[in-house]
Amino acid sequence: MMGKAHCPLCGGGKHREFGRDTRRHYLRCQRCALVWVPPKYYLDRAQERSEYDKHENKLDDPGYRSFLNRLCQPLLAVLPPASQGLDFGCGPGPALAHMLRDAGHRVELYDSFYYPDSRVLVDSYDFVSASEVVEHLHQPGPELERLWGLLRGGGVLAVMTKLVLDEAAFSRWHYKNDPTHVVFFSQQTWQWWAQQNSARLEQHGADVVLLHKPG
Repeated sequence: MMGKAHCPLCGGGKHREFGRDTRRHYLRCQRCALVWVPPKYYLDRAQERSEYDKHENKLDDPGYRSFLNRLCQPLLAVLPPASQGLDFGCGPGPALAHMLRDAGHRVELYDSFYYPDSRVLVDSYDFVSASEVVEHLHQPGPELERLWGLLRGGGVLAVMTKLVLDEAAFSRWHYKNDPTHVVFFSQQTWQWWAQQNSARLEQHGADVVLLHKPG
């Protein structure tokens, strides 16, 4: 169907309803397959911050480090020694950045709530990591374009976010119940995005993608 709302990733105007629950309803783009919630369901900045402050992601938590290793290990496997990177949306406890630094890389931090120094967004990098971040973006199209623009030729955008499978699984999915999660990617979405940006796509496990920028 054609609706007034436009996909926040690709800007497409054709979408269909993908489901609804007691709090929100969800749309799926017919061009890029992104699933998103209409902006009327977005939290304001204070509400978002309140939700994020509930997270207890400590730098030395072995369970949290094991979780982050799902992204860290595939990324480390493709990085040249002493690479320079940006951990985008690092949160209050930037454990991933510490893990990458421990492996010999230089890592800057950015988070709009906890590390809001926008000067790091004008540099260039060998890699950008975004762990459990993209699902929070109100405007994922422009934000991903900005991150892609920060990468040098041959650089890597490393993303961890849980992927949409189908409508039946989505209806039971705990991931959609977080009120700060407003966009949901699928393997098809990342394939579309990679094609649009001439990126080489690697998928690792169920929720990690590496997007390689042409050299």
